[in-house]
Amino acid sequence: MCPIEAHPSPAMDEPSLEVAWKRWRHELHRFPETGFREHGTADRVGAILLALGLQVHRGVGGTGIVANLRCGQGTGVIGLRADMDALALTEAAPGREHASLHPGCMHACGHDGHMAMLLGAAQLLSRRRDFDGTVRFIFQPAEEHGRGAAAMLADGLLERFPIDEIHALHNIPGLAAGHIATRVGGIMASEDDFVIRITGQGGHAAAPHRTVDPLRIGAEIVLALQHIVARCVDPRQPAVVSCTEFTTDGIRNAIAGEVVIRGDTRSHSPAVQALLEARIRELCQGICGAHGAACTVEYSHEFVPTVNHASCVATAVRAARRVVGALRVDADTPPMMISEDFGRLLQRVPGAFVFLGNGDADGPGSVPLHNPRYDFNDDILPVGARYFAELARTRLPAATNACTTAT
Repeated sequence: MCPIEAHPSPAMDEPSLEVAWKRWRHELHRFPETGFREHGTADRVGAILLALGLQVHRGVGGTGIVANLRCGQGTGVIGLRADMDALALTEAAPGREHASLHPGCMHACGHDGHMAMLLGAAQLLSRRRDFDGTVRFIFQPAEEHGRGAAAMLADGLLERFPIDEIHALHNIPGLAAGHIATRVGGIMASEDDFVIRITGQGGHAAAPHRTVDPLRIGAEIVLALQHIVARCVDPRQPAVVSCTEFTTDGIRNAIAGEVVIRGDTRSHSPAVQALLEARIRELCQGICGAHGAACTVEYSHEFVPTVNHASCVATAVRAARRVVGALRVDADTPPMMISEDFGRLLQRVPGAFVFLGNGDADGPGSVPLHNPRYDFNDDILPVGARYFAELARTRLPAATNACTTAT
């Protein structure tokens, strides 16, 4: 699509900027949309970027947006990315004034806050123009199920909008509000999903000897899968195997004929990924074969590990310390087993991912992610916006020449 351009809005003082960021966040929270359905979200984000004077490209990878801001004559290009999608959850916050107006859908992971912070950074940079080079503001759809980054890449993201490095963040409940944490190397895990279908021989509950009970076989498989990490994976390598669904076609007085087990695995290395898949397949086939049942195993690779590049982490740490102070920055945080679609972008471009504390203990922002009561902590909006803006200044230090308009 052709870019659309507009002129920047009048200058605002710092308190007014923060009020605007909070308003944007609440608007985005009220109208959440799930992956690849973020049409209204993209409209709102695009309109704000347009009003700030940025060049706005719509429809990248479906509903994604790339907005460009250039200043000076520098050739460096940095990408700053936020995710856009919400979750298919019903918000449990009846007294919340900005609660979701879309039943069965809510921003339970804080992507509304991520967008507002990146918009805030765009506002700061377009207002001050204190860098030399090009900043690309990337709003990615469909992060929650690991499809959006691949869609944007397939739509020519890096060919149409080349970048030297890319940065992103995620709010984290349990970390003190406004604290920033990152690390060199693996910071988040891959996610692989599995579906195990066990076919036995159903029958009357009063005659189990005439059946091949897939429920009992499934229970044995669930227990056996828990031993993979304990007895097959090097203890120095992080790994998780979780069975999350167990369904049958049986009823109270009838032994089931089929059982379906669903779950996922998490790891930080391709070798461990391969090991987990192989052992799941071998255990399922062996256990089912021993009991006269049949089974199939579907195994899919949803998220790749998120692996930070050392030089980009150095940039992130410098920027973070300038914004929140050295005592509030952890440059060697332990890796987490959660997954992030940003990892797929880091396979193609150097970059760094950081965690931004949403709140700890029982204070604001401490409710876990993906919880119906979760809400992004508005108090950290200025931290995230200024961190994103400081990344641009750190990576693209200002020259003495005057800035150009957005390109």
